[in-house]
Amino acid sequence: MQFGILGTAGIGIESVIPAIQASDHAAAAIASRDETRASAVADEVGIPTAYGSYEALLADDSLDAVYIPLPNSLHADWVRAAADHGLHVLCEKPLTASADETAAVFDYCEDAGVTLMEGFMYRFHPRTERAAELVASELGEVVSVTSNFSFRLPDGAENIRIEPELAGGSVMDVGCYAISAARLFLGTPDRVYATTTDTRDCGVDTRMSGVLEYDSGATARVESSFDTPETQYYRVQTTDGWLEAKTAFNIEPTASAELTYATDGRVVTETFDPIDNYRREVEAFARAVETGETPRIDREESVDLMRTIDAVYESADTGRAVDLN
Repeated sequence: MQFGILGTAGIGIESVIPAIQASDHAAAAIASRDETRASAVADEVGIPTAYGSYEALLADDSLDAVYIPLPNSLHADWVRAAADHGLHVLCEKPLTASADETAAVFDYCEDAGVTLMEGFMYRFHPRTERAAELVASELGEVVSVTSNFSFRLPDGAENIRIEPELAGGSVMDVGCYAISAARLFLGTPDRVYATTTDTRDCGVDTRMSGVLEYDSGATARVESSFDTPETQYYRVQTTDGWLEAKTAFNIEPTASAELTYATDGRVVTETFDPIDNYRREVEAFARAVETGETPRIDREESVDLMRTIDAVYESADTGRAVDLN
């Protein structure tokens, strides 16, 4: 599959382009609004074709799909533009800035006959797959989940993560991982209560703390922040044990990973060899395109994730719990 890259964001340069190049697929073209920048990055990472506009890349008939790492607020427009050219789309998380918009872009892509998948790379790591399997089939009923993804964004930094017009904020950047993990083990919550704080007076949340409630009695506590040292983990408490993963989301391709769980009085730690979960994400997306199968991260998951994020923001704004039913 021939991929075009819409934008020169760091995540593409450092993670996704190398993952495509390590697979059986190709990063065939890259575009920037600055042709000089596009050419420089193309030379740096070994991409044969560079374009000085996104529109020019989309018009390249040799491409099969695009990868979109643009700022959050631009995702929906460029997903639709790619679909208009018959290009399949792998788009960075969060797919759009609201549940309604997410549903609309899936409708658009379905009408255009192209595959759309949101890029949550941690979902394709074997440790995540094993954690989901253990919770589903070997551990007891889930009582609670705790999930956190936080890091310290340098003070005074100009960064798209804290730009309101680009749909920034800690929830949209890293909190979405914590919420995604809670949903992986418990599904869509029935109620959401959350608080957010703008510690930098930048117009977006820089901290979030939320509780997801379920009619079963289970709860999930989710947190994100731009103001604390890096923390990323999830812990699942069950009626007969627990499961925990540290460095849970952004796992370096050269790093091994551990999953620890306890059940029936025994504690087990499983170790997973280094693997590039971005490459596994790319390969899973391409396989879905080639076979016509529904991607692992499908319409229902992406829409319901954004429904939960919408509820986090609504609860923070109103000071009340939000009922998703």
